[in-house]
Amino acid sequence: MEGYEDPFKIRKTIIVKVLHESTGEQDVQLVDGGEHADLASTIAFTLAKKQKTSPARIAQDLITIMNKNPELQAIGVHTEANGPYINFTLDTSYLIESLQAAVKPGYGSLTKKGIRVVLEHTSANPNGPLHVGHIRNSIIGDTLARVFRKAGYGLEVQYYVNDMGRQIAIVVWGFDNLDNTQQVGEKEDAHIARVYIAANREIEKDPSITQQVNTLMQLVERGDPATVKKFRREVSRCLDGFTVTLKDLNVKHDRFVWESDFIRNGYTERIIAKIKKLPQAEDEETLALDLKEFGFTNKYVIRRSDGTSVYAARDLAYHTWKSANFDRVIDVLGADHKLIAAQLQCTMKLLGEKAPEIVHFEFVSLPEGSMSTRAGKFVSSDDLITQIRKRAFDEVTVRRPELDEETRKSIAKSVGLAAIRYDIIKVTPEKSTVFDWKEALDFERQSGPYIQYAHARACSILEKAGSFSLCYEVKTDQEIALAKEIAKFPSVIERVAEDLHPHVLATYARELADIFNTFYHYEQVLKSEAQVRERRLTLVKSVQNTLKEALETLGIDAINTM
Repeated sequence: MEGYEDPFKIRKTIIVKVLHESTGEQDVQLVDGGEHADLASTIAFTLAKKQKTSPARIAQDLITIMNKNPELQAIGVHTEANGPYINFTLDTSYLIESLQAAVKPGYGSLTKKGIRVVLEHTSANPNGPLHVGHIRNSIIGDTLARVFRKAGYGLEVQYYVNDMGRQIAIVVWGFDNLDNTQQVGEKEDAHIARVYIAANREIEKDPSITQQVNTLMQLVERGDPATVKKFRREVSRCLDGFTVTLKDLNVKHDRFVWESDFIRNGYTERIIAKIKKLPQAEDEETLALDLKEFGFTNKYVIRRSDGTSVYAARDLAYHTWKSANFDRVIDVLGADHKLIAAQLQCTMKLLGEKAPEIVHFEFVSLPEGSMSTRAGKFVSSDDLITQIRKRAFDEVTVRRPELDEETRKSIAKSVGLAAIRYDIIKVTPEKSTVFDWKEALDFERQSGPYIQYAHARACSILEKAGSFSLCYEVKTDQEIALAKEIAKFPSVIERVAEDLHPHVLATYARELADIFNTFYHYEQVLKSEAQVRERRLTLVKSVQNTLKEALETLGIDAINTM
């Protein structure tokens, strides 16, 4: 489905226009109407301060004007004052239009936009397996990517490969100097981690090894062919391991962009040359920016005293390239990157470049505690996926013992993915969270499997119903409530793409499942007759398709049976 015009949005736009014309105010303060209406405005409070009149009186006067407005009459909008609040109630015509769209594949997909977006996420250092702390980045990023595509944006998803940092130099030193035999069945990224951990232990015993690591970093920046080859080989092997893990999480990147490329193509030198000319630049032993006028106490170092560039310089080069090639630049970064990310944004503005929008997230952990690859203390994402699939299989076996083993495994794989992705994405990125195995797999609570189960229930009802004629009318309170929730889906997609809050989509999917379950509890569907049966089955079909689209946008399988 392409080019869908959201009927609710169309009506909302007209209401905003009429309010603006009636009040002369740019911000007409239109919000969700809650239990009392579809939409409501608090503009009377603003006008009361200017006109020295009570808000309730102003609201009533505005209602008198707007009730005569032909544009509102044409779209079936009823207006009334509730004290100082102006309430707008829409007739069911927009619900009929929404349901007609909701039964079709691709519901919620918005009109194509001529806006190019680049979204960078995950970008973990290739020195060991992705651990539980990394996957929040991956899942937030991938969910946003799916939303952007559904919202009609042109999108490229990138993984920025740190192939020049100290951690990679330590890996290379380890492969050069330690026993690096790969164990039977050992995944590539796990092998890299084992050597990296061993190398760090050697450095702790003999700090002079640090100079050898520094030499490797200097050689790779100068483009020494043998050193570059070593760095590229070990990083590529680690990325091969990452790709397997990301596939298991249903996460995909369009392009892997290598940090070292911005040394080779001259972008880093050009950026350094531009930075030198800034009034904030201090070029002494090191090159750094003094950004205290912008509230930063730490200097933003660009180049070391030995002449090698630091990560920040290459990151600026990368973002300058993104700024030139895309209309909107978005990064997903951990909270520990807040300072350096803010310095990057500030420097990009000083350079006259487009600063990235940044989605910062706090960390996810397991009850076992915090993780560190260097110290060898981490729970890998692979281990998490294995454990959650096993627990999901046990749960499915208890619920559906009559199914054969392969079917139970298939369901468990989908349920396990839902448990991980939903439990991560349901929490606003700004809040830290602990991944709770039991809660994530709870079919009866606010979980991914709970939403999958609502979808499977809708599929089961439709299968039992057989053929029926679509009827888009809604009559009872439960029918109207469900239809209104279905109608919200396109605006939720648009809102997430604008605000970069993917948890809003997770909340919507769960609330839709809740309202559907309430509807099914109170209203007869299969046992109802004639047109009542047809309109309720049409609602079931609409909710099934909307749940499917919402789940798939969340990166979760919309399975038909559980």
